[in-house]
Amino acid sequence: MQKLHLVMGGRVKDPQGLEFVDLKAIDLVGVFPDYATAEDAWRSAAQRTVDDAEMRYVIVHMHKLLEPDLPAA
Repeated sequence: MQKLHLVMGGRVKDPQGLEFVDLKAIDLVGVFPDYATAEDAWRSAAQRTVDDAEMRYVIVHMHKLLEPDLPAA
């Protein structure tokens, strides 16, 4: 089974949270076929904004959203 991962980020209201300020300004880095590739992309994107505490990048496990009833591997 393909395990897709989405990497995205943007400005958040609170650096401790995940509520994005402007959903239209979300940076969609891309969709990746595995966690390792997604993590590399996440690190690269997060590194570009390391000095901005209000910018946050995340990895979304799309396969868990698409098929939530599948057991974890």
